[in-house]
Amino acid sequence: MEPSLPNPEPTPGRRWNRRATVDLLLLLLLGAVVFTAGFGLRDPWPADEPRFALVAQEMVDSGSWLFPRRAGQLYPDKPPLFMWGIALGYKLTGSIRYAFLLPSLLSGFGILTLIYDLARRLWHRRVGLAAGLAALTVVQLPLQAKTAQIDASVTFFITLGLYGVVRHLLLGPSWRWWYIACAAMGFGVITKGVGFLPLLVLLPWAYGKWRGWPSLPRLGGSFWQWAVGPVLMLAAIATWIVPMWWWVSSSGDPDLLAYRNNILWGQTAQRYASFKGHQKPIWYYPVQVIPVLWLPLSFFLPWLIPAWWRRLRRRDGRYLLLLGWIVAVTCFFTLSSGKRGVYLLPAVPAFALCCGPLLAAGIDRLTGLRRTALGFVAFLSSVFLSLAAVSHWRLVPAPSGISWSPAASWLFLLLALAGGSWITLHLRKSRQVSPFNMLTGFMACIWLAYGLGVYPLLNDQRSAKALMQHVAERLEPSTELAAIGWREQMMLQADRPITHWGYNDGNFQRAEVPDHLQMAAAWLRAKPVGQRAAILPAAWMEPCFDADAGIELGRWHRLDLRLVDAAAVRPDCPSGELALPSYRSFR
Repeated sequence: MEPSLPNPEPTPGRRWNRRATVDLLLLLLLGAVVFTAGFGLRDPWPADEPRFALVAQEMVDSGSWLFPRRAGQLYPDKPPLFMWGIALGYKLTGSIRYAFLLPSLLSGFGILTLIYDLARRLWHRRVGLAAGLAALTVVQLPLQAKTAQIDASVTFFITLGLYGVVRHLLLGPSWRWWYIACAAMGFGVITKGVGFLPLLVLLPWAYGKWRGWPSLPRLGGSFWQWAVGPVLMLAAIATWIVPMWWWVSSSGDPDLLAYRNNILWGQTAQRYASFKGHQKPIWYYPVQVIPVLWLPLSFFLPWLIPAWWRRLRRRDGRYLLLLGWIVAVTCFFTLSSGKRGVYLLPAVPAFALCCGPLLAAGIDRLTGLRRTALGFVAFLSSVFLSLAAVSHWRLVPAPSGISWSPAASWLFLLLALAGGSWITLHLRKSRQVSPFNMLTGFMACIWLAYGLGVYPLLNDQRSAKALMQHVAERLEPSTELAAIGWREQMMLQADRPITHWGYNDGNFQRAEVPDHLQMAAAWLRAKPVGQRAAILPAAWMEPCFDADAGIELGRWHRLDLRLVDAAAVRPDCPSGELALPSYRSFR
């Protein structure tokens, strides 16, 4: 028998009070412990972070805020709003190391606040706290809040849109929140294109109205009241689209025209319908993403799903809208030709909202669920203890980019002790200690260790900081540098501007690689030996460079790199009449 909840029905216009303020502050304090652990201890890591940080840095250095550029070359893959956030942080702090994580960090706090307040209004402040802790416990949300990818920022706008729409549909009518939600969706669109996802909640709402669910209030409103919302969404989108379109049209620049066409069509509907990357089966999200990235609460699903079903049978509109929206979002991304686990991040806040009432009611104290939680912690503790032993005695070679150091041994050992302590505490006081609270604390320990311990261990290797220091030690300060097959982290960590002839992601089969080699050879020969140098993969040396010439830099980011100068250029290197545009990064 599930414990009953206080005030189970939504109360329209529930006022804020001191107890709610204390709850929210405690939630945000724990969020700060999780989100900010390790802040400032690492540089941007691939695959996406160095790209966005490089674009933002160049916005400030070059003054070109309307058109994102990567090492001087137009970057048409994503709208600029997220990069603007990093650029503003860089302009304020003067350090890209602190600025690149700020948008995701602030988005994480915003998401927690919206989850708490919506759950408090729909149920009770205890439910708000439980829902906020659920979001903080799920692996995917803290991971993205600690990562400089666009997904945390777009999830904030989507969550704000969902907050406003749900308040309007369940606690309304509230036309103000309908308008705020639509504006938030517009800004979400110019963040990553999928900001309109909160509109999908109208599908389960329409079903509930059609079936006569009594928990859905009558909204009314004229056509014009509803229509103002989409107009505000378009107005938010226009804050970037209109000036960008006008500038492109007035300039007549073919590069800008290609940029506009790519960002508006190639990276939206065309990418959704026929994207060739990240091909996954149709069951990818429910079978491979949710069970892993929504840990540890995905272990609770065998108990949560029957409880949700009972509430749907009672025609509870809160669950109809939130669960229906999760299903609609999952189906939307499932129909796309390309799939990534991070695409499902916007559904995590709704998942936490649905978990909140049941966790506040004590569903985690059921025997089977409690044993599952204990087994999860015991398993992770065993893994950490094994890693501590492997690291201490160096039983196997360390993975690429990791060194079995005393610091790593102590880190894994402390995590194992944290898990063991929670298990011991729970077994001794099983009636007083909630398994869900145990999981929340244990996951917080993991994120602390990840930020304070793993960041320093991996940063030099993953960020290319050590690589570019290695290069700088072998060059005079006045030596010019070029790169072929470069990665964004190399440009970001360089101590001088780098010349290149277009982005190449390291795929050896790219047709333009020979052209890039010829341009690099001609660029090196244009000045005496020693005044210019180039970095390139060792596998690309021929036909323009002697295979054994130059300096070996070692293996970095899955590439064996070499540093060469004009002396390494072969006399028989094809010259031709190439006219590839050259680009130069800013410093």
